[in-house]
Amino acid sequence: MQDIVDRAEAKMKSSIDAVRKELGSIRTGRASPALVEGLHVEYYGAETPLKQLANISAPEARTLIIQPYDRTGMAAIEKAILKSDLGLTPNNDGQNIRLTIPTLTEERRKDLVKLVRKHLEEGRVAVRNVRREGIDHLKDMEKAKTLSSDDDKRAQERLQKLTDTYIKQMDDIGHAKEAEVMEV
Repeated sequence: MQDIVDRAEAKMKSSIDAVRKELGSIRTGRASPALVEGLHVEYYGAETPLKQLANISAPEARTLIIQPYDRTGMAAIEKAILKSDLGLTPNNDGQNIRLTIPTLTEERRKDLVKLVRKHLEEGRVAVRNVRREGIDHLKDMEKAKTLSSDDDKRAQERLQKLTDTYIKQMDDIGHAKEAEVMEV
């Protein structure tokens, strides 16, 4: 019984981490290396994450500088940035690629808030699915007579408390991200 609850908690934590990662890649008008480090670049025939090909820094609030370790990959990095849905235009000076983050319009901010809410709902669904899997497993154990109905109820209550806790954490993360996106 405890093992089921522990596994469910580990899966819920990974759901939170996945949502944090997704929300970190949403552009807020502020330069953040997380914005581009997950981009995949076609580099010598292999899809490689940008963070493995270059040093990414944010020297100013609205500027990202990408310093490739190998200058022969600059064209591929530029192509990947242009192909992405970030809406950014790379500026290549031969040594570095500079990305200037434009200010967001009100309409774009509202679209980004919708995107944040969509990612949050996907995270909530993932947490609820983990709870459902745990409850199904507990019911199977009860049917097999390896778990009493009282223990089953207690474990289900613990799963519900865990679910509530992680959904609240997810909501807090989402509210913070929404505030960050709407900040002018």
